[in-house]
Amino acid sequence: MRTQTHGRHEFGQNFLTDRSIVSTFVDLVGRTDGPIVEIGTGDGALTLPLEKLGRPLTGIEIDHRRAERLRRRASPSTTIVTADFLRFRAPAAPHVLVGNLPFHETTPMLRRILRSPAWTDAVLLVQWEVARRRAGVGGATLMTAQWWPWYEFGLEGRVPAAAFRPRPNVDGGLLTITRRERPLAAGARREEYQEFVRRVFTGRGRGLPQIVAAAAPDLPRRRIQEWARRGGAQRLPKDLGAGEWAELFGMRVEGGRR
Repeated sequence: MRTQTHGRHEFGQNFLTDRSIVSTFVDLVGRTDGPIVEIGTGDGALTLPLEKLGRPLTGIEIDHRRAERLRRRASPSTTIVTADFLRFRAPAAPHVLVGNLPFHETTPMLRRILRSPAWTDAVLLVQWEVARRRAGVGGATLMTAQWWPWYEFGLEGRVPAAAFRPRPNVDGGLLTITRRERPLAAGARREEYQEFVRRVFTGRGRGLPQIVAAAAPDLPRRRIQEWARRGGAQRLPKDLGAGEWAELFGMRVEGGRR
C-alpha cells in the first residue's frame, strides 16, 4: 500500500510504502526511550507514525521542498530541519536515531552515526546485505569488528524491494544498534583497538594464529595458539565475535605492558 510519492533521483531516495513495515519500524523505535532524531524524513512515511509515540521528534530532510511540505503536515511539536545529515550537528543530549537511509549513502552515514557521541539507540533501514554483515550474520565486516566493543548490532528482519518506491535493485534490512552501557574496551584506546583490528582483518596467513602473530608480534606465539584453539584455529577474522575481539585486544595490551 502506497504512502509516498516517488523520490528525486539526485538524492537517491527510495521511499518506504509498505504500512506493515512502517508499523514494525515504529514498534522497534517504541522499545527505546528518549527524544527521536529521524534521518531523511522524505514525505513523512515514518515521521507521521512516529509522532504517535508521543516523544520529542526532530526530522532531518535534505530536500527543502519535501521538508517544507512535511512541516505543514506534521504536528506543531515536531521539528523539521532542512539539512544534510552528514553535516548536521546532532544533539548533545541522549537521543534515538532512526531512518530509512539512502542505499548509496549507507556507509558514510553509518560512519557518521558510529562516531556521534550522544545517541543511545539506532533503528535503521539499510540494504539487506549491509544489515546482515553489520549484525555479524555470515561473518562480520571490518567496520562492525572495529565498533563492537562499544555497540551491539542486531538484525530485525528483511524488507522486500517491493516495499519501496522507486523500487531498488536489492532488498532492505532492519538494523538496530545499541550503545553498550559497559564497553568491552576502554574508549581512550579506541583508535589503538581499531588499528589493531584493521591489521588483523587485512593480515595474511594460514589461519588465525599466523594472522594474529603478524599483527601482534609482541604476543607469544604459544599464547596466540592457545587462544585460537578454543574457538577453532582455522577460522578467519570475520568469524570472531565481539567478546573474542575484546579478549584478543586485551591480551595485546597486557603483552605490551610487560
